[in-house]
Amino acid sequence: MSQQLFTKDMLVGDILRIDVRLAPVFMSMGMHCLGCPASQFESVEEACMVHGQDPDFIVNTLQSNYERFQELDAQKAKAQDEAAAEA
Repeated sequence: MSQQLFTKDMLVGDILRIDVRLAPVFMSMGMHCLGCPASQFESVEEACMVHGQDPDFIVNTLQSNYERFQELDAQKAKAQDEAAAEA
């Protein structure tokens, strides 16, 4: 596992700016208003309190999903490089 990037005190908006593909993690906890201006200034911990979720679980889920996205991105880039080298 890589270094922990996400914390409970991070703003939801900042996390989505790091990788918008993490939006489904918030959606799964009932936070369907990600476009709401207030959600952009709410910490993960505050969002979890409002939606009755465990902030540690959400942070760990964000981290593991982000790491998986990074792995998939690296695999895709490698495959593209190999295809370009063969062409």
